Amino acid sequence: MTELKNDLFLRACLRQPVERTPVWMMRQAGRYLPQYRATRQRAGGFLDLCKTPELACEVTVQPVELVGVDAAILFSDILVVPEAMGMELTFGAGEGPRFPQPVRSRADVERLPVPDPEEKLGYVMEAVRLIRRELAGRVPLIGFSGSPWTLATYMVEGGGSKNYAKVKGMMFNEPETMHLLLGKLADAVAAYLNAQIANGVQAVQIFDTWGGILTTRDYREFSLAYMRRIIEQLTREHEGRRVPVILYTKGGMGWLEAIADAGPDVVGLDWTIDIDVARARIGDRVALQGNMDPTMLYAKPERIRAEVKDILVRFGRGSGHVFNLGHGITPDVPVEHAKAFVQAVKEESPAWH
Repeated sequence: MTELKNDLFLRACLRQPVERTPVWMMRQAGRYLPQYRATRQRAGGFLDLCKTPELACEVTVQPVELVGVDAAILFSDILVVPEAMGMELTFGAGEGPRFPQPVRSRADVERLPVPDPEEKLGYVMEAVRLIRRELAGRVPLIGFSGSPWTLATYMVEGGGSKNYAKVKGMMFNEPETMHLLLGKLADAVAAYLNAQIANGVQAVQIFDTWGGILTTRDYREFSLAYMRRIIEQLTREHEGRRVPVILYTKGGMGWLEAIADAGPDVVGLDWTIDIDVARARIGDRVALQGNMDPTMLYAKPERIRAEVKDILVRFGRGSGHVFNLGHGITPDVPVEHAKAFVQAVKEESPAWH
């Protein structure tokens, strides 16, 4: 087991003392980096990049070397899970992910297996092993999956959606079918994340991208309950360390207490809440991750630094803060601005520890 040279991220996730606030960015391995675009072109397509372990390793490590973040996150896509369950997945040029044969009936759900992740997602596990070797203990590696509800939205809609009519129609009209689907997805995601942990990821994040489209009642029943089911099944210690679990619901800032109660070590915040308010509500129970507006990275470096300072002031003294954006970095952000953001956190945060 390679000794971890920079474990700031893992310590902050567990609210242990740190010398400075660790920082990484959601979607940090992505199109804003010319090196990523070059690797993706070599791969031939997005799914090909995900399924070629050597190239997935390459783009995972790029932001560590080029931007200086304190954690790497496995390069993959949330929709490899439904694909492993037997659904055809395509990524057309400019149109995003598509499932040509979406899930629309109870019979469709009943046909879906809970896959063996080592067998059906072996390319992800190979990528994890390669990345750990390539990182050589420089920073921790984060694994991830989409939440059951978020995965279900794509599987039922057949792709992205503006009004989620089909998935909400199933939820309202056939709740038993929806619960069957979400239960299978929760068990598939738990097995998938445990396989990632067994192969070397040192923390995991559950992305509930579309939980925020639900009412409070429906969020608790159809999203949060299944994320809790995942967390209850997860391996929480590996390689002699606690494996932190991060739960992120975009648009879910009204439900922070319920999210914290679901059992994560860290609650991810979007940019719609002030971090001091979030800390006052749940910061004595969990660490907080976030939460700069991603579009702040279009601003000049001095404005980015001012925003970093403001968020640090709002969080206040002590550990339990992983600095991040409130959502993923956007593709046309200048690389120099991303670097300025990371450097600002590194330089301004020691005063708060």
